[in-house]
Amino acid sequence: MIKRPNILGNMRGKSLSAACVVAALLALASCTTVYRSAVVLPSYPGASYIGADQCDLCHDEICRNFPTADHARLMAKGNNALNAGCESCHGPCSVHSDSGGDTPPPYAFTPGRQSQDSYGARVIDDPPRTEETVCYQCHGEVRAEFELPIHHPVPEGRMTCTDCHDPHKGSIFKGGGTDLLSQNDMCLKCHPAERGPYVFEHQALREGCTTCHNPHGSINAKLLLDRDSNLCLRCHFEQYTGTAILIGGADHTRRLAEGTCWTAGCHEAIHGSRVNPYLGF
Repeated sequence: MIKRPNILGNMRGKSLSAACVVAALLALASCTTVYRSAVVLPSYPGASYIGADQCDLCHDEICRNFPTADHARLMAKGNNALNAGCESCHGPCSVHSDSGGDTPPPYAFTPGRQSQDSYGARVIDDPPRTEETVCYQCHGEVRAEFELPIHHPVPEGRMTCTDCHDPHKGSIFKGGGTDLLSQNDMCLKCHPAERGPYVFEHQALREGCTTCHNPHGSINAKLLLDRDSNLCLRCHFEQYTGTAILIGGADHTRRLAEGTCWTAGCHEAIHGSRVNPYLGF
């Protein structure tokens, strides 16, 4: 008896194998997280992109320091990246360059741009591009935080992003890097009342102000990460013995019902105290 090859079965088997391979590739792709974002470069009538190399001719100090900036790591490489340097925030700068700097870049973040000149700038101009508009283009989550009820007054125009962040050199956090205490200096320049030295220090300050506060925005008063004693319990161990609630070895059973750690009248000097080891006034 002659056995005939099962051509249909083989075809089905190959199709099934191919389908499995495709499914595996799709699953692999779906489980891969790519930390990339596509930014639409700003356009401006009458101006074109000239590349960041041209900026070095006049802004040599900024360009010299920029390789140390956190933002420098975002620059793409290759010929297609010509337009993605300084102009990704400041807009196409051909008119600015051709005028010898007399005409500001399209987005110089300052009001009062010239309405017309001999280099083709528009007579009717759009409002200047504010700093936060540029930052929000990549930092959408920060924009959302500034929409929360309690926030630093950036949306109101009383602060700008560069009051706290330096986009052109070093860490994006002024006084940043690995020195947490110098990061606090950024906050303390506007909140000097919280600066020590204290006789009795709250050690959380050594971890940085952001241990307790969200600097952009929060639903809680004073930009706190939590509105009640849960904020303190992030660091201070709570123990239930069956008859009492101990925090730091002290009985807090009744005290917890009186309010937060700082509003109940126990630890009001939350940043530090000069008279009380328990951070009381």
